[in-house]
Amino acid sequence: MEHHGAALHLLTNDHKLVEDLKEDYRIATIDKKSKLILDYAVKLTKKPSDIGEDDIEVLKSEGCTDVEILDICQIVSYFNFVNRMAEGLGVKLERR
Repeated sequence: MEHHGAALHLLTNDHKLVEDLKEDYRIATIDKKSKLILDYAVKLTKKPSDIGEDDIEVLKSEGCTDVEILDICQIVSYFNFVNRMAEGLGVKLERR
């Protein structure tokens, strides 16, 4: 969260948003679509076998296209893969 939080702060210049997202995205002041995307990302990370058509329909109901949903799925999956590789190899991230 430190590395990505710093990048988000540079993009948004919104310290409170970054801190709220670090603590719990559900308390952050974000739009409904962003919250649903994060809900999907958490579910895909923690319970991937529970993802179903209804999860996709929720995203579509907020205006996500098939391409956007594919992008979200690929990004979440990639980060999960990289994090597990780093953890499996005992890699420790540097603190800034």
